[in-house]
Amino acid sequence: MTKRTKQLLLHLGLFVLTLIATTLAGTEWMYSKYLFWVEEDVRMTWQDFFGGLHFSLPFLLILTVHEFGHYFTARYHKINVTLPYYIPMWLGFILAPSFGTMGAFIKIKDRIYSLKHYFDVGVSGPLAGFVIALGVIWYGFTHLPEPEYIYQIHPEYEQYGANYADHVYEEEGMVTFRFGDNIIYWFFENYVADPERMPHPNEIIHYPYLLAGYLALFFTALNLLPIGQLDGGHILFGLLGAKNHWKVSQALFTIFVFYAGLGVVSIADLPSTGTGDMLNYLLLMGAYIYFLYACTHSMFPAKQSRWLFATVIFTAQFVVHTAFDITGYSGWMLFALMLGRFLGIQHPPVIDRTPLSSGRKVLGWIALIVFILSFSPEPFILEFE
Repeated sequence: MTKRTKQLLLHLGLFVLTLIATTLAGTEWMYSKYLFWVEEDVRMTWQDFFGGLHFSLPFLLILTVHEFGHYFTARYHKINVTLPYYIPMWLGFILAPSFGTMGAFIKIKDRIYSLKHYFDVGVSGPLAGFVIALGVIWYGFTHLPEPEYIYQIHPEYEQYGANYADHVYEEEGMVTFRFGDNIIYWFFENYVADPERMPHPNEIIHYPYLLAGYLALFFTALNLLPIGQLDGGHILFGLLGAKNHWKVSQALFTIFVFYAGLGVVSIADLPSTGTGDMLNYLLLMGAYIYFLYACTHSMFPAKQSRWLFATVIFTAQFVVHTAFDITGYSGWMLFALMLGRFLGIQHPPVIDRTPLSSGRKVLGWIALIVFILSFSPEPFILEFE
């Protein structure tokens, strides 16, 4: 077996594993059925599994079109690039929720010397995937099932009828999950969907095309963040040039980190008595400041500058949260660490800095508009009664 054949089998194998993983995850979200569950009425059947394809196929179609947008653009510019590596991630074996994948990526084996090539490769994937995502979202909102569909997943709701939301979400100890708002879903919910069939926000996870479309927008927005070496960073680099990109990337990353950590350490958590509790509180503060320090690894070469940044951000967050009771979205903290510590917020230099054509600049601004339309400040919301 040749090296090329082995490589192709690796790509194919990862795709098949991701297809299985996303189908399992889709089945869990759609039907609340699980593979490793003791009770028979909650255990996943083959029929349930194949139903999960209604989520996995459109979701992987969007992801695949995105990655091949990058791939074919790179090949067009004669850049040596791999086929997509899919990343399966299913946590059902420990009964934890997941979406079946952490996405996919292509590996560029050549150094890119041209600003134009960076821009083209960066912009092609998100825009291609976004077009397919809009189609999936449109189909999902225009083909909503009858309201009684939800009783197939939650038969206990039927006793309350159409007003089930007034009863089932108010129980003590109830944990609910819903998606945050973005402009695209707001538009489709208010101007496209049949209001009589529109599901409650907490139940959208049971509608496979709405679930696939929302996750596609979430990953699109992540990729289009105009920071560092993300697709949005490549686009911003092409539009603004190296010097301005670095300034804007630093500013946006600072805002991102500031918002993510608002309320992580609060004066409300300050213990009034007890040396042990006070020590734990101080340890939490110290750990969080070190987290902020780690996030700035690619932003400041000097350790003193990182500690200064971490201290200033921590103080500003503490003051703003205390004075105005504003809380950010701590779910972004892990991504902030990945950006600042591993992916980097600075763009690689290029030799050929020939300015982009007018057509490319228009595409770049369209891509940044797509980011705004797709982005949700709080994409996944857990609420405890």
